[in-house]
Amino acid sequence: MNHLLSLILFTPLVGAAVLMFVNKRSENAIRWIANLFAMAGFLVSLPLWFYYDDRNPSWQFVERAAWIPSIGADYHLGVDGFAVLLLLLTTMMGAIAILSSWTAIKERVKEYYIFLLILQTGMIGAFVSLDFLLFFLFWEVMLVPMYFLIGIWGSDRRLYSAIKFFLYTLAGSVVMLLGILALYFNYTDPQTGLHTFDIAQFQQHGFDTSLQWWVFLAFFLGFAIKVPMFPFHTWLPDAHTDAPTAGSVILAAVLLKMGTYGFIRFSLPMLPDATRAFVPMIATLSIIGIVYGALVAMAQRDWKRLVAYSSVSHMALVMLGMFALNPVGIKGSIIQQINHGISTGALFLLVGVVYERRHTREISEYGGLSKVMPVYAAIFCVMMLSSIGLPALNGFIGEFLILQGIFTVSKIWAAFAATGIVLGAAYMLWLYQRTMFGKIENPKNENLPDLNFREVMTFVPLIILAVWIGIYPTPFLNRLNTSVDRVIARVSPQYLQQNASGTPADCGQKPAASKWQVAPCGPGQAASPATAPAGTVPADQPKKVERKAIPAGGTAPSHEPGKAKPPTTAAAAPAKPVGGR
Repeated sequence: MNHLLSLILFTPLVGAAVLMFVNKRSENAIRWIANLFAMAGFLVSLPLWFYYDDRNPSWQFVERAAWIPSIGADYHLGVDGFAVLLLLLTTMMGAIAILSSWTAIKERVKEYYIFLLILQTGMIGAFVSLDFLLFFLFWEVMLVPMYFLIGIWGSDRRLYSAIKFFLYTLAGSVVMLLGILALYFNYTDPQTGLHTFDIAQFQQHGFDTSLQWWVFLAFFLGFAIKVPMFPFHTWLPDAHTDAPTAGSVILAAVLLKMGTYGFIRFSLPMLPDATRAFVPMIATLSIIGIVYGALVAMAQRDWKRLVAYSSVSHMALVMLGMFALNPVGIKGSIIQQINHGISTGALFLLVGVVYERRHTREISEYGGLSKVMPVYAAIFCVMMLSSIGLPALNGFIGEFLILQGIFTVSKIWAAFAATGIVLGAAYMLWLYQRTMFGKIENPKNENLPDLNFREVMTFVPLIILAVWIGIYPTPFLNRLNTSVDRVIARVSPQYLQQNASGTPADCGQKPAASKWQVAPCGPGQAASPATAPAGTVPADQPKKVERKAIPAGGTAPSHEPGKAKPPTTAAAAPAKPVGGR
């Protein structure tokens, strides 16, 4: 297990290298080799699920070697529970996307599969990197293959969509690089006295508040474009609509998660003061995205474009849950990222199936498909219900946890989030009604073949996961405990103190707080004296709270070693809910 992450990382890259030596006319051989390496990449990643210790707060499967010592850059890999889930999602969806392309791609087959495998390497590398420079390298590697996948194998407006995707993402990446360099030049390794790109050290350092603000804005632009958040979302519907099916699947299932991953991995733990300060802005943009994305999706006539706008709404809900800044909200946000990758990835596969048969995505061109494609209609029904959050399917668990975390912070946030969920059910059910039910009025649909064995197999693992997470999510939630604790210890340490003392956390509202400024208190928002539980650390000691919270990247200690745990006195006034009204 010493080099497991490197094995996972370079398996698809080796596959791309092998394909370079295969004759481009041997298309079947190219397809088989690409699928074998994609499946091998998924299989070698499975030990992460079984050997990851969800009770160990430290980074696991760590690999480190000198890369560019003169500037403090290392080949440094490692994962926590959050990265493990995203890594497994990436290898699985990559294998499914490549399998789904067997008959869909008929031109430049060799180049197509090479780009897909290189893209897979870039996505895996971004999730396992613990060195900021290495992370940025993989972040940029993802951009080029996706640009060519859209620009060469896309549909009618593919060049416009590819250039738009490239320019948006590149602009965010350049600004994000400036933020990385700002952190780099404002921190030195205490052991070597040199600058470093070590992500784990950045997460435990208390940067100056003014620096945090500027770096947060730089990171925000890079990550918000990738999510994408309103108003940076305009590249997404075009890219989704014009990308080939496999490109849309990878884009929805994995690439969008790069933005949310960046917020949780970097912005929240490294820039806690700025994170708390920008909660009103993030919440406002997320609420707009939830409602706007759902309403625009309802108005779409293009099947694929409808699913694309649904992603804008769903990912905005993920962001709102994340910036509730409490353990339940963040955990729900992460689970919902996995759920979105499963359900929306499946929906794009379903669109690709009918597009391959009819070469049109107009919803009005379909109707009554359940009569000629019953297996297709049944799978579509399951994944549609998964997307809208039906109980016993995966979407319900994520949405429930997010709503619970949001409601603790603001009932107004929860009301808007619930509105988006209801609208999501409306446009998905309406889509299903228009395409699956009714009479077959278009003669072109009368003899459409149902799913073949290969197509069914692309959906089987997604259906299994949707039911598994919906019925028994505990294994997934347990793997997130230490990851969420690491983030909470930095951005909302009062929750760990609450867990340690068994006393409810409470926060006093700032006098000038608006209706949106209801985020959980941190070092900048002290617990009010009248309601502070016994043993609560005063607000004038924020850095001590943060330093003690993550001694090894893990759970915060409840009291000083060797000292008695402070008792919870009955004299303390009952605590009010955080941000309650």
